[in-house]
Amino acid sequence: MNKPHERQTELKPMELCDSCKGIQRNWRRAPGHAELVQRGNRKEDRDHGQVTFTRYQCDRCGTAWEYENDKTNLHAGWSVVGR
Repeated sequence: MNKPHERQTELKPMELCDSCKGIQRNWRRAPGHAELVQRGNRKEDRDHGQVTFTRYQCDRCGTAWEYENDKTNLHAGWSVVGR
């Protein structure tokens, strides 16, 4: 492969499956979908207490998601974190 073609391949945007496209991001209590598999979690300290982040990966398209469960922030929730 030549270098310009390799670089273009690297820069391609992620393709989400239809189920992942339907996830409402940054909204607490928004549902995920059935093909998300839990991969682990972590806790972070905030001024108001601990917040749990749970990592998921889609079995269909491979997208990595993180769900922030912060009861004081209505705009916490689902975020794409990579592949």
